[in-house]
Amino acid sequence: MTPPTTTDDRHDAAESDLLARLRAGDDAAFAELVETHAGRLLALARRIVRSEADAEDVVQEAFLSAFKALSRFDGRSSLSTWLHRITVNAALMRQRRKAARPEAPIDTLLPQFEDGRHAAHPIPLAVVTDGEGERIERQEAFWHAMARLPQDFRDVIELRDIQGLDSKSAARELGISDALVRQRLHRARQALLTLLTPILGDSR
Repeated sequence: MTPPTTTDDRHDAAESDLLARLRAGDDAAFAELVETHAGRLLALARRIVRSEADAEDVVQEAFLSAFKALSRFDGRSSLSTWLHRITVNAALMRQRRKAARPEAPIDTLLPQFEDGRHAAHPIPLAVVTDGEGERIERQEAFWHAMARLPQDFRDVIELRDIQGLDSKSAARELGISDALVRQRLHRARQALLTLLTPILGDSR
């Protein structure tokens, strides 16, 4: 007896068909991709860049980047997850350019120790998520700090702490080992604490 077709199966089949049409240069497929995802990506970009005009530019950049990278998209993640990552990276790049701040080497952002103890006591890292009521300034501080991290470390924070993937799923998405995801996540969180403590330490 053939198992019934599930909603996930139908979604996967529809996404595979859309991806095939995109790769074939089907203009209608690209219009469908934009119509399906533009609203969500625009809301995401707004949270990071805090400007409607910049958010619109970010989403345009993200779709253009996605279109150029279609040949490298291997389908290990959903199109939605892939577009989410591209949009976050485009928004953070814009933030970094506006602030004229380059990426900081990760080792310079890790906690310092004296006699085996923290030289300073960092604040707990509260991940910024939708609908949790965080203050706007706290969100802005988080995204500015994210923009300072090297790309590899931003990616693991974005997948694990923002999108909520587990380490194994994030490893598949990034094409690295589960152990390396865990290592980068630990270092990225420490770096974020270093960047956020001076800004938010007095608002605990």
